Amino acid sequence: MTGAAPPPGSEAELRARADGIAGLSLAVLAARQRRPVPQDSRRGKGFAGQLVEAALGASAGSRPEPDFQRIGVELKTLPVGPGGQPLESTWVCTLPLEHPRAPRWEDSAVRHKLARVLWVPVEGSRDIPVGERRVGRAVLWSPSTEEERRLRADWEEVMDLVLLGRVEEITAHRGECLQVRPKAADSRARRWGVDAHGVRVRTLPRGFYLRASFTAAILASRYAGLRP
Repeated sequence: MTGAAPPPGSEAELRARADGIAGLSLAVLAARQRRPVPQDSRRGKGFAGQLVEAALGASAGSRPEPDFQRIGVELKTLPVGPGGQPLESTWVCTLPLEHPRAPRWEDSAVRHKLARVLWVPVEGSRDIPVGERRVGRAVLWSPSTEEERRLRADWEEVMDLVLLGRVEEITAHRGECLQVRPKAADSRARRWGVDAHGVRVRTLPRGFYLRASFTAAILASRYAGLRP
């Protein structure tokens, strides 16, 4: 990617880079990377994430590995409103629908993805032109004992239903911190799952998301936000 930084060699280097872009507009970041700014605000979120990835040196791309592979840190760009509150839930990983045996929280993709995360808030209000949206102050986070307990409880509730073949009972209303929602390009997409009788069936692909209330608490407790 044009203007992309090399991968950071340490958390200290990553923190310094994140501090260096706090307060900048997307137009400034785009100019540094010699990229045009989209006029359509609906592309603002994806565009912001790409700019931040390049500026900070994320290297994993779409591979199922931490975005900063060398230091084991995941990058999450959060669109936030005027008060710094997250505007939507945050994608974590795909919900596995087939398991030969009961999974363990310690081995789960959710736990690995959330073990160490750099949260980067970016203005996401649609009334702000894409180029004028600012990058906020980032926070490097690992779940506390209590946060992990809550995440684990939500994950175990969902995985129990998967193992019992009750996938259709898993809705976005379940879970205090984690929720499950359909994750597909269109409503016709299907994946293999298992029903209550152990028979393989085709069902909607789904993914784990962090609720906006959970990520809002992370930003609030670590004093992250729009002010650099």
